[in-house]
Amino acid sequence: MSAVNDSPTTTRSRKRTNDPEGMRKRVLDVAEESFQARGYHASSIGDLMAAAGVTGGALHHHFPTKKALALAVIEERVASAVEETWIAPVQLAGSAREGVRMVFEAVAAELESQGFVRGCPLNNLAHELSLADPEFRMALAGIFSAWRQAIADKARADRQAGGDGGIDPEHFAALAVAVYSGAMAMAKTAQDAGVLRDCLNALEQGASPASRGGAKRRRRVLLRPGTL
Repeated sequence: MSAVNDSPTTTRSRKRTNDPEGMRKRVLDVAEESFQARGYHASSIGDLMAAAGVTGGALHHHFPTKKALALAVIEERVASAVEETWIAPVQLAGSAREGVRMVFEAVAAELESQGFVRGCPLNNLAHELSLADPEFRMALAGIFSAWRQAIADKARADRQAGGDGGIDPEHFAALAVAVYSGAMAMAKTAQDAGVLRDCLNALEQGASPASRGGAKRRRRVLLRPGTL
């Protein structure tokens, strides 16, 4: 057996690994964090490259444009976050109501432990990008649609199984998504996760059949000609 004396250059080249998928993941990690903390428009490609430790050529190999990077963040990271935080827990819950309640409470507890509120990633990007580009809008709308559909499907299954028949599935799903999105925006502004619990209480009261009937009656009174 012959001995081989490696030069420093040879040793370094052996340690260097070609990991394009790891590099791509690192860029997505950095972009996701930056878009959430600072926003898409305030995150420059140069800053993202520096934070990820990649060259321009390496970044553009995976993401030819900043828009392509943002779409990947939306489709791979934001969609996955909604799936993990909302869709899967609701599907596994005993009922749609129970699932929604569990998500609100879990997110509130996590934010209180974290000590700050950055807001909902989907909501943040929707506010910033929905009017900026039709591809952004379609990608974001698709996630909102899947989120609502998952809640509605669960509520529909509850009704078919003979439970919670007072819920209108589509109404409840739209209300749950809207209340959560608004609650996260308010919690971000106030830096107070307790807003989520307040909004959960309002949602649970507003989603009941009696409350919906009362709201309809009040609306008719308000719209009656000649009334104040």
